[in-house]
Amino acid sequence: MKKESGEPKFSTKTSPADQPALLGLFVDGIKDIYWAENHLVKNLPKMIESATSKSLANGITDHLEETKNHVYRLEQVFELLGEKVQAQKCDAMEGLTKEGESIIESTESGTATRDVGIILASQKVEHYEIATYGGLHQLAITLGLDNIAALLAETLAEEKAADEKLTQVAENDINYTAANEA
Repeated sequence: MKKESGEPKFSTKTSPADQPALLGLFVDGIKDIYWAENHLVKNLPKMIESATSKSLANGITDHLEETKNHVYRLEQVFELLGEKVQAQKCDAMEGLTKEGESIIESTESGTATRDVGIILASQKVEHYEIATYGGLHQLAITLGLDNIAALLAETLAEEKAADEKLTQVAENDINYTAANEA
């Protein structure tokens, strides 16, 4: 079914039984990533404190501020959907952040090796978010939710940029410094 003049293919105000199953899957995905983003807001400060490199700590600090904006955008998505703001535990993000904490615990404080571990853990998180936002963006387009698709595209672009910044920080110095540590 093709949408006309930017209108959704369905009404989010209809009863759940009258909505496409795809919409339910989409809403569940939004709840999941909402939990994940809020979890990151709580956990990124630990990564910042554990980083030795100023460029890494600054990069994560900048991304923490972006993550707070991602939470706000997702709240806008709930509003546009006519849904109550609700988080649904994201087991994947919980596992990824636990892995990051484990890397911090298993590496020596003040070393470039720890910073490399933080970058690796952070990029796993970014790749999960890129996959999630990419998929949700495409679903929003499919469902004719153009305003929501635009919000998700904005966040997706920021997640991709954060991943690239982490790569640059690693390649510009940290990986080489860590390679020479005992």
